[in-house]
Amino acid sequence: MASAASAPPTPNNLKRIVAASLIGTTIEWYDFFLYGSAAALVFNKLFFPDSDPLVGTLLSFLTYAVGFAARPLGALVFGHYGDRLGRKKLLVLSLLLMGGATFAIGLLPTHATIGTAAPVLLTVLRLVQGFALGGEWGGAVLLVSEHGDARRRGFWASWPQTGAPAGQLLATGVLSLLTALLSDAAFTSWGWRIPFLLSGVLVMVGLWIRLSVDESPVFKQALAQAEARSAARDATAEKLPLVAVLRHHWRDVLVAMGARMAENISYYVITAFILVYATTSAGVSKQTALNAVLIASAVHFAVIPAWGALSDRIGRRPVYLMGAVGVGLWMFPFFALIDTGGFGSLLLAVTVGLVLHGAMYAPQAAFFSEMFATRMRYSGASIGAQFASVAAGAPAPLIATALLSDYGSSTPIALYVIAAAVLTVIAVAAAKETRHRDLADVDAAAEATPAASTPHDARAL
Repeated sequence: MASAASAPPTPNNLKRIVAASLIGTTIEWYDFFLYGSAAALVFNKLFFPDSDPLVGTLLSFLTYAVGFAARPLGALVFGHYGDRLGRKKLLVLSLLLMGGATFAIGLLPTHATIGTAAPVLLTVLRLVQGFALGGEWGGAVLLVSEHGDARRRGFWASWPQTGAPAGQLLATGVLSLLTALLSDAAFTSWGWRIPFLLSGVLVMVGLWIRLSVDESPVFKQALAQAEARSAARDATAEKLPLVAVLRHHWRDVLVAMGARMAENISYYVITAFILVYATTSAGVSKQTALNAVLIASAVHFAVIPAWGALSDRIGRRPVYLMGAVGVGLWMFPFFALIDTGGFGSLLLAVTVGLVLHGAMYAPQAAFFSEMFATRMRYSGASIGAQFASVAAGAPAPLIATALLSDYGSSTPIALYVIAAAVLTVIAVAAAKETRHRDLADVDAAAEATPAASTPHDARAL
């Protein structure tokens, strides 16, 4: 049953919504991935210079993981206010926080200048980055999902997802250009700061575009209905979105967390840890490894909308399962190709890995959006996605580096990713198919379910 709220917008308006979400997520991911690449390449020398090189890399990846630790908090805070105030306001705030923290990293004194205060300040700024990104993803994908219609939601909602490879492409491209133009000494001394300072310019562009879009009609309708119900009940307050999510959608939250395991872990092994493994174990130069990730990220960007469109035709679950199974099967060939030390083999390994990752990442936005009712959708999607990242993406480069240090082999790392793939297959197989589900119908079902036994819970809708 279609509703007025879920009626498709005009093509031009939808394209503007998609552009605003895509540009914003690209900038946010550029900031986030820039840190990851710098952690692998120079932060061990600049902020942890007294450590053994591999230990220094572990420590820099530890500060990298700290950003993930703040993402659940960002999901809770942004989800709460995004479900109460709207998606647009919180997306503007997340962009300002992320861009400000990244710009500040570019100005940060190193260990040689201020000693141990340098890694402390680096960690604080990384926490701000993680907090902002924890709130960014849910709002960006919901803004598109709630404006579009069910028939092509998988395709349109996959475009904000391309912000991840676009951000990776931009961050890696800038770093690759600088390492090609500058000597190692110049890059380590001052060149690494340039990509972080560029974030200030990118944020201004993102804000200009993001401020031009409207709030989603589905949210406006749900908000009006909630206010009418509250007025009819003597202005009794709604339940917190978090409480409503855990009451009515806890199974969906668990499914989302499980679905994220293989997607998140494989991505950071393929794009972040690869810079360590290829340069230390396979004897590949830093420039060669960056170029491989750069080209593969471009392919990743191109295939995500195609996977999203396929999920509109055959369903979210089949596409997601293809990606999870494929990533698990690819891990041993992935490392075997890198071990050859050739650029072609390295490029093939990373490209195929990211194409398979895209099969999980593309339908994820629509899949998660379709699980939750509107007045708890920002909270539900964000909590499911970001809480999983603490156990998945956050420690992935750290665990992979530790396994390499302890065993001197890629086999334990491959088994680690395969185990994550098994968890994701179980979670997605247990989920219900959501393709063509009208978002207004999700609201109606959620409101009707608890009405008989727990009437107060309906206020969260």
